[in-house]
Amino acid sequence: MVYLFILLYAYFVSFLDKPEKTAPQLSPRAVEQRARWNIPTDGMDYPVSPMYMDSLRRMGVRIYHKSRWFNGVTCEMTERQAQKVAALQFVRNVEMTRDDSDPIYGSPRRRSKWAAEQVTTDTLFHYTDEQLATYNLHPLHEAGFEGQGILMAVCDGGFQRANVLSCFRREQELGHFDFTDDTDNFYGPTGMHGTMCLSAITGIADEFYGAATQAEYYLMRSEEAENSRESPKEMDNLVVALETADSLGVNVFSVSLGYALFDNDAWTLDKYTELDGRSTRASIAATIAARKGMLVCVAAGNEGNSSWRTLGAPADADSILTVGAVSTDSLIGDFSSYGPSSDGRVKPEVCAVGVQTTLINPWGTIVTSHGTSFATPLMAGLAASLWSALPDENAMQIRERIIRSAHMYSTPDPAHQMGYGIPDAWQAYTMPLPADIPSVQPEAEQPRKIIRGGQVLIIRHGHIYNLAGQRIN
Repeated sequence: MVYLFILLYAYFVSFLDKPEKTAPQLSPRAVEQRARWNIPTDGMDYPVSPMYMDSLRRMGVRIYHKSRWFNGVTCEMTERQAQKVAALQFVRNVEMTRDDSDPIYGSPRRRSKWAAEQVTTDTLFHYTDEQLATYNLHPLHEAGFEGQGILMAVCDGGFQRANVLSCFRREQELGHFDFTDDTDNFYGPTGMHGTMCLSAITGIADEFYGAATQAEYYLMRSEEAENSRESPKEMDNLVVALETADSLGVNVFSVSLGYALFDNDAWTLDKYTELDGRSTRASIAATIAARKGMLVCVAAGNEGNSSWRTLGAPADADSILTVGAVSTDSLIGDFSSYGPSSDGRVKPEVCAVGVQTTLINPWGTIVTSHGTSFATPLMAGLAASLWSALPDENAMQIRERIIRSAHMYSTPDPAHQMGYGIPDAWQAYTMPLPADIPSVQPEAEQPRKIIRGGQVLIIRHGHIYNLAGQRIN
């Protein structure tokens, strides 16, 4: 018997235009929030052309999902089909994003995500009281602000048993989405990482309390477990998660994933030039989400003591909160990735407890674990609780309050590992805020280099930085 193997690859196909100007696919909540914060509808809000997608389907192309912000689709096809698609009049570009030519079963692939934290269950060094006290969240909770009225999205790689754990209230989960192509069981054995991240936000159990226990949320899966592949397709999955969250009117988006090294070395990012927030669709999408009114929280990464050492995408995005990891003693975790971004911006912006973080695993056991992955949902929970106390403010104002309340705000960490430091939730709530904080950050400008006193400096957003990313004014 002769077996014929047809190799299929994942591609991102971008289109030239959007010929049908149908109504933006935004929920009533999203429309209301856009109006409240004076965020206009633009061409990015219009859907991808159904006519173009139908043309691809007639050619035998399988479409995974579509991106209205980048006017394209992620799809599966052969190299020969890709050549034919590239020749279509309405196609701008065809880019391979996953190579399935290697055997499914083989040696483990190189992983760059931040989901490799170790979990321990023998001794709990810290309880949630201590981790919430680290950024002074208790007074905000005692005042009755725990995320009420705030809609969150938690995006990760697996939410095993999150639908049956007693620490979660079922009425607060408004739905779930799987943007991968390797499972039909959302709450099945795809991983415990997302479940533990969720517990940091909304979990309640004996001796355990989350950072925003009253917030409603959607769960989103963008990380693919099957075959342990690491490819840019996962970043495009994340793009669609961000777009979906925007269309639903999500306020705070928490993602504990990051991308830098890939199975194909040609896809691996250049740490010196491509961590500028403008080189990957995932990072650009995180910035777009911020400009659409969402507060995006991203894990800085766990590469601080590895050869890579620095961030990945989308932690390099502009106008977001990139989160590093500290202990309850306010000491930085040696694994927490270093900044700045490759264009000189302070990264991470802030830190939360990611050393011996207290969490709940899929079987309801309280455990501790390390990782910026777990600092990130704690920071997202702080943001949600703060925003519930200040519901008339916008995402950029909440972000600004968090950053300005951090203990190193006036002198960011010169080692580029803690950024502005650890926020103080109560100070963020009570502090006066300048009246000129815009509801939407301006389009990211290209940094300009100047020479002053023989020193090369970078101007970005009206501020001056040296080449090490330290702010001069």
